[in-house]
Amino acid sequence: MLPQPLDLLDLRLLQALELDGRASFSRIAEVLGVSDQTVARRFRRLRTTVRLRVTGMTDDSRLGRDIWMVRLGCTPNVAEQLALALAKRPDTQYVDLVSGGTEVLCAMRPRTRQERDDLLLERLHRTPRVTSVSAHCILHSFYGGPLGWLRKISALDPDQEAALRPPAPAAPTATLVLDAVDEALLAALHRDGRAALAELQKATGQSEAVTRRHLERLRATGVLYLAVEYDYEPLGHGVGAMCWLTVAPHALAQTGRALAGHPEVRFAGAVTGPANVALFMVCRTSSDLYAYLSDRIGALTGVQSAETALILRRVKTLTYLPR
Repeated sequence: MLPQPLDLLDLRLLQALELDGRASFSRIAEVLGVSDQTVARRFRRLRTTVRLRVTGMTDDSRLGRDIWMVRLGCTPNVAEQLALALAKRPDTQYVDLVSGGTEVLCAMRPRTRQERDDLLLERLHRTPRVTSVSAHCILHSFYGGPLGWLRKISALDPDQEAALRPPAPAAPTATLVLDAVDEALLAALHRDGRAALAELQKATGQSEAVTRRHLERLRATGVLYLAVEYDYEPLGHGVGAMCWLTVAPHALAQTGRALAGHPEVRFAGAVTGPANVALFMVCRTSSDLYAYLSDRIGALTGVQSAETALILRRVKTLTYLPR
């Protein structure tokens, strides 16, 4: 049986959860003008139809940590095995099979310099049948992370968005340091971003008041944000692609701002390496991807060259969920 297609209410619920992943069903229902039971029922259905999951994520830039994009060339018979091994690591996200099954692309989030060096300088280079390793540090994010793609579908009207959007986090003034309670709380929220306070209290071993105070602090500082995981194909976007742009340095910021506003762009960032901008795009068809590259990317005067690779299969988004 084919899955039931998504309707406007489904899209509004997805966008509402991206705005505030911990908003109660009653709050979302009030804003959308439906019953609590309807929102709860749609939420349960979306967990099946689009593999919906709300997960707590950390903004690594506020913790003084770097994120790396790693491209691994490999022999075709090992690509899927390598992608699965990387997907199971807690320090990876967005693990993709690309380039005809001879390249694995993923984001790495090492917590320390030692973890970074062990992975990038030692372990990956010793992996059998890996033919090349290319690592690119994300220097600046133009779009992505706390800014999710679902807000670009415009399912909610401006008043609904304003009613659901939580207060913006404070501008960072210094690198934050996490304590043991913060770490336990973040780990629990990564497993389930909508976990009840009682579950979070159990995970931290602290009182309800202490747990709530840490949760509020992590959100207010922007260290914690709630992300929505989902399959984008049921939303009508069947083509995902990674693009590496070489942009004139003087046009880097301007180009990044333009890319951030494009509906097709889920992530755009300035990176190290021969190409200095990386972006992940979703389009409805390969023809739409061509039109986007030709008409939108081609119109950016600072772009000097582009390399594009279709994503054959996403193995991991933010958390590893075996199919």
